[in-house]
Amino acid sequence: MYQYNYADQTLVEERVAQFRDQTERFLAGELAEEQYLPLRLQNGLYIQRYAPMLRIAIPYGLLASYQLRKLAEITRKYDKGYGHFTTRTNIQLNWPKLEEVPDILAELASVQMHSIQTSGNCIRNTTTDPYAGIHQNEIADPRPYCEIIRQWSTFHPEFAFLPRKFKIAVIGTENDRAATRVHDIGLHLKKNEDGELGFEVLVGGGLGRIPVLGKVINKFLPRQHLLSYLDAILRVYNLHGRRDKGSKYRSRIKILVDTLGGPAFAKLVDAEWEAHTKDGPLTLTDANFEHAASFFSEPDYKEFDALQAQSDLQQQLSADKDFANWYNQNTVAHKIAGYRAVVISLKAGLVDGKYVPSGDVTDSQMDALADLADEYSFGELRGTYQQNLVFADVETNKLYELWQQLSDLHLARPNINTLTDMIVCPGWDYCSLANATTHNIAEQIEKQFSDLDYLYDLGDIRLNMSGCINACAHHHTGDIGILGVDKKGENWYQISLGGNSSNDAKLGKILGRSVPTEAVADTIQQIVDVYVDLRATTDNDVESFGELVERVGIDPFKEKVYG
Repeated sequence: MYQYNYADQTLVEERVAQFRDQTERFLAGELAEEQYLPLRLQNGLYIQRYAPMLRIAIPYGLLASYQLRKLAEITRKYDKGYGHFTTRTNIQLNWPKLEEVPDILAELASVQMHSIQTSGNCIRNTTTDPYAGIHQNEIADPRPYCEIIRQWSTFHPEFAFLPRKFKIAVIGTENDRAATRVHDIGLHLKKNEDGELGFEVLVGGGLGRIPVLGKVINKFLPRQHLLSYLDAILRVYNLHGRRDKGSKYRSRIKILVDTLGGPAFAKLVDAEWEAHTKDGPLTLTDANFEHAASFFSEPDYKEFDALQAQSDLQQQLSADKDFANWYNQNTVAHKIAGYRAVVISLKAGLVDGKYVPSGDVTDSQMDALADLADEYSFGELRGTYQQNLVFADVETNKLYELWQQLSDLHLARPNINTLTDMIVCPGWDYCSLANATTHNIAEQIEKQFSDLDYLYDLGDIRLNMSGCINACAHHHTGDIGILGVDKKGENWYQISLGGNSSNDAKLGKILGRSVPTEAVADTIQQIVDVYVDLRATTDNDVESFGELVERVGIDPFKEKVYG
């Protein structure tokens, strides 16, 4: 992980002192609301429906155990004893007191954390693949490039007041696990015919009121030009992005790119690049790459007798079906023999009859996870786009005991990539922008789809649910997407089918008219029934939900739901 140097620590501590003074002046009536608003947003502080909400940055999803312990302490001391992980791999506190936020920021600074640029019209937290650096099929580790982008973009004066917020994602494998096509910039590490590293650059993706998939504007950008080219893209956006009054929903770069077209936008970027930034001070050197990579060196992996380790594991899998289910659903192959990555499900569903919201973790669970990370995964955790956590480096001969301990914490539900591994925003229960509740609908779906064997038979189905058109839960890219809408003070839910955020990214198609609150789970059941009836099967393969929607369209589902 990247470690702060003196300059980093000083910068963050000075920001804390600055915001403390600004907050004290605001509370004393010496700073007007309209003056304080952009200042608090620059520090990740929103005012939600019932209380402030503080969004804390977790750069590219990497979290050290000591940082998680500090988060647990903060939630106990300043909040209600839990945090909420987001699709940008950040964590949110839903109940801090405004006057105590500077104290929280000071506590965060003590463990090299902050909330800078987690809100506002700036470059937000760069995200990546949760299996970066460990995946068998990786072209190159994307984390050093994420760190280079982080250092370049933090407090960048030219990009602190963009037309709208700006999000970047970087991946190092062919398989996209970071939803790069729905980012303002998506970067895919590639190698050219000479074996040189570079990036395929996509620009103009985004969801919300006007969902758009990103367009390729550069098929191979040599890696030394990464920052100078990104700088050119942001310059063009700053120059041409809409800032006129009332243009909030048309000020994202996706609208500019979609209006101009990919080739025309690429020409503007190339012209800006050639004229101002190419081969200039932003050009990266081998020394820059080596320095960034030095923060992500491989841990001290052990060597194993591969046959013996596999034999021992197989015995455990054969002896315990519950463990086998968890292993099959919640662990991922590792590039090092004798290791697996473990996905910690933050979708516990119903625990003792009470629904646990997607992405929520209690302070006691955080403390326990920090201890487990130290014991089983070199003291590190990772956040995922799907609101889960990952231990990246677990020895296969320790999987069983880890599973047992995670089970005791209600963090070993074997439902990863199933229908109940839902991405869900907090909705009306917290957010001042939301039109409808989400937690009650998720609970409804949990009760409808509680049989694990049935979920496994359905296969991988991504269900995403947003409480408003801002699409924080990426409902457009779910196999099944649910959008909460308000109809004369009542909550209704619009359903879409066939979305995908991976390689073959697609935006879901709206099924038809919205359904009332009480009918959502039954409607999802009807949709699933159509899939089960129509999917093609062979001896070796079963047609996925997305493949079926692509093949037959949404009419069979519409007929089943609406008659």
